[in-house]
Amino acid sequence: MSNSSSEPKTILITGGAGFIGSNLCEYFLNKGYVIRVLDNFSTGHRHNIASFLDQENFSLIEGDIRNLEDCKQACENADYILHQAALGSVPRSINDPITTNEVNVNGFLNMLVAARDAQVKRFVYAASSSTYGDSESLPKVEDKIGKPLSPYAVTKYVNELYADVFSKTYGLECIGLRYFNVFGRKQDPNGAYAAVIPKFVKQFMSYESPVINGTGDYSRDFTYIDNVIQMNELAIMTNNSDALNTVYNTAVGDRTTLNELVQYLKEYLTEFDPKIASVTIEHGENRAGDIPHSLASIDKAKTLLGYKPSHTIQEGLKEALTWYWGNLK
Repeated sequence: MSNSSSEPKTILITGGAGFIGSNLCEYFLNKGYVIRVLDNFSTGHRHNIASFLDQENFSLIEGDIRNLEDCKQACENADYILHQAALGSVPRSINDPITTNEVNVNGFLNMLVAARDAQVKRFVYAASSSTYGDSESLPKVEDKIGKPLSPYAVTKYVNELYADVFSKTYGLECIGLRYFNVFGRKQDPNGAYAAVIPKFVKQFMSYESPVINGTGDYSRDFTYIDNVIQMNELAIMTNNSDALNTVYNTAVGDRTTLNELVQYLKEYLTEFDPKIASVTIEHGENRAGDIPHSLASIDKAKTLLGYKPSHTIQEGLKEALTWYWGNLK
């Protein structure tokens, strides 16, 4: 860990070429931090970080969290870690549970060991709302979870257990952020496991009918990227000892059905292109491993971290769609 308080702090962002990771890179570079990225580009993209590569305070280590030596190299002299590297997607984990486990569990443990050995000040990691599993209570409160419904959910719960053990056993300060359906600029609309918002946006822009899984009554706490950036910054900055070594819902505290979401997208995109108004919407089967409803309580983050979401879903969608319109056309 670097000692001089006058030197800019170094943040290691694993998965920094991904959607959330690259947004974190941009934000913290602009705040004057030294940013180091560890990424193997399995799901991230070079174009997400291309504009940072020539900046003096940015460096890239092309490596894999499944390789302990890569993790140790990346953690050297880092002050903070924002661990975003993971294989996301419930369907991907159902199709290939072994690789999901290797990355999300073995890779996570490697990062914890490397962070401990490098005496990193704080380890902030991307947890997941999937940890709530079959719990039917709403809103979701951090200390009440159910049984996981997918291999992906299992891996993200194991992350929380390992972080807790490392904080108690080795004194490593850990904070987990349970992300709820994050969306925004740089989120990839392509591929078999694309998230619903960028996927639907791309389809609307191509005049293709989006297919909603099931009746469209399932609901989610869709969370704009700027709210997630704020939570990561609060997790790094907090001096409140009660705020450490725990997990936080990272969300807005509001829920939107898939039917409502599609109507928002259609309405806002029609302002860019009136022809989108005539695109029809289709319905398909429910997806295996999906929970029906997701709504976060954000009281804990407000109380212990001072979290104040900056964007509602509507505000976030309008910003995100402006970005997509400029970058997907």
